Formats: sequence, C-alpha cells, structure tokens
Amino acid sequence: MITLKNQRTYARRSGRSAIEDVMAYENIEWDKLGFDYIKTDQRYLSHWRDGEWDQGTLTEDNVLHISEGSTALHYGQQCFEGLKAYRCKDGSINLFRPDQNALRMQRSCARLLMPAPSTEQFIEACKQVVKANERFIPPYGSGGALYLRPFVIGVGDNIGVRTAPEFIFSVFCIPVGPYFKGGMKPNNFVISSYDRAAPQGTGAAKVGGNYAASLMPGSQAKKNNFADCIYLDPQTHTKIEEVGSANFFAITHNDEFVTPKSPSVLPGITRLSLIELAQSRLGLKVIEGDVLIDNLGDFKEAGACGTAAVITPIGGIEYNGKLHVFYSEKEVGPVVSRLYAELTGVQSGDIEAPQGWIVKV
Repeated sequence: MITLKNQRTYARRSGRSAIEDVMAYENIEWDKLGFDYIKTDQRYLSHWRDGEWDQGTLTEDNVLHISEGSTALHYGQQCFEGLKAYRCKDGSINLFRPDQNALRMQRSCARLLMPAPSTEQFIEACKQVVKANERFIPPYGSGGALYLRPFVIGVGDNIGVRTAPEFIFSVFCIPVGPYFKGGMKPNNFVISSYDRAAPQGTGAAKVGGNYAASLMPGSQAKKNNFADCIYLDPQTHTKIEEVGSANFFAITHNDEFVTPKSPSVLPGITRLSLIELAQSRLGLKVIEGDVLIDNLGDFKEAGACGTAAVITPIGGIEYNGKLHVFYSEKEVGPVVSRLYAELTGVQSGDIEAPQGWIVKV
C-alpha cells in the first residue's frame, strides 16, 4: 500500500515535493491506461567492461549517456525483452516466466556477439525494478499490469563494424492497461508482400532491426483499416510465419492447436505457454510446422499471441484481395476464449500455474 510516508521517500529521491509526487501518481487513471511510455521511479542499470558485468544499480535517471560511436546506434547491436508483473488478489506480485525471457535474451545476445546477463542477474534485476516501482502496478482486477522492458546495447567509442568494447544491460518499467478496451474482439489482418526477416537471418532473435523492418508494412496495413499485417516465409512466400510483432496460431476443425515452426520465427514466451496449456489444460493436440496460406480453410479459429495482448483473436485474413473469415468478425471463438481465460488466470494468480511459471516478488 502506498502511504504518504512512502510518497515522501519517492519525492525526496526525485527532487519533487511530497505533494507534487502524490498528485503525479494520483493522476494515473488505471481504467484508461494504454501502452504508452510513463516515467516511473527507478530503473536498473549495469555496465559490462573488462570482460564482466558490474553489480548493477537502481537509478532515477531515465536518460542513457552513451558514446556517439556506440554500435547500438550505427550497426543495430542491441536486443530487448518484454514481460509483465501482475498484482494478485491477495496483494502479492507475480512475475510471469522471467527465466524464459532471460534464456531468450541470452540467445539474442549470442546471435549479435554481445555478453548476456545470467538468468540470475536478469531475474534479480526485474525483481528490483518491480519492488522499486510497486506503486505503479495496476490494481488487481483492473486488467492492467506492470510491463518490464529489459535490453542490452553495445556502447563505447567505436566506428568499425565489429562488436562493441562495452555494453549496457538495463530494465525499466511502465504501467500498462488491458490491451482490449471494451473487451476482447476479433481483428482483421492482411498478408504483406514484404519480408519480416531474411532466411538464416535474425528472425529468431528479439532485435530492433526486425521491428524496424516491420514499421512501413505495418503502417500501410493500418491505413487500410487492418489491425496489422501477416508475414509469409521469406523463401517461398507460401507459409504464414508471424503476425506483425506477434506469433500466429490457429485451431483446426478437429481441435488441434497449430502454430508455425521456422528458423526465422521468434520463439515467443506467450506462444510457448499457450502450447503447454493447450496440451495440459484443454487436451488439444499441438502441431508445430508449416501453415500454408492456401489452406486457411483448415482452421475454425485463429489468433496472434504475445506479451502485450496475450491473445489477439483473428476475425479474418485478407490475401490476394479476398478476406477469409474464421469463426466470426464480431465474436471470439470458444477455444481462443478458453485459452485466453486460462493464461490470464494463471498470470494473475487466480488459476494454479504449472510448476516454475511464477516468480513471486
């Protein structure tokens, strides 16, 4: 619980008066939160120099001071993660599968020749940030969460195309609201003629370059009244790979959970969790493999999944000028609804989680 005494402590650290700090916090309308940047109290910062990470520290400064020659600026040597902390009904705080985010960051760092924080350092950094910004966690039942953004960037004086002499690992957080305002509703998507990632490229790593490549096709899709675009495989353009910045899945008429498997698909934590829940809780057969764009009729429901939205139901997909509708453009299908309820229940502590999924802060 946030008390005036707590507020004075935060204010003293930030240089604001206690009254100003209280007013700034109280101006947050929990039921109107979106997915926008909000400066919170503290963030974690660690430097890699001389072959090792330092102990890391919390800081109020939300501005990074880096060399103009940093490889992150010129050569895209950086990666990031996204995960959430949830307020439970009993007041406790859940971190959802941070070990999986740590492992994925380690894979991304390896792909870009960057040193990665250990799983222990990653989780400890996330816990410190959550504790330092606990007052920004949306209340239980609001549909919101505290979104954490860990990242690693190459820094230091450099100009050649090579790995950086130094690195920064940081974690900051923002309060975010429920992705679906007014309830979960289906969205329509369009197949893009652009490629998200190259064959044998960085598609399986969570690096900024993949998202930079998606900005223009995503913007074009939204201008045409679609939620986003869907990318096909870069070699044959016959198989669905990803939905904007999320993973794709579908439910067959035989109640099978199908999701693409490809070396250029990002292995999402939400996708991994839905695969496990579909098998263990819903009794669905899971198939990871090719999802041919010409075989959309095999599916009765479809969705996109990721940390921000958990699940975005797909009403229809436009391909070659024709819209293929799954369950409905207005109503969410029963299997997608069950998956969403099961996963969000686990995250918020209302449903028992599989072993190891939840880290208490």
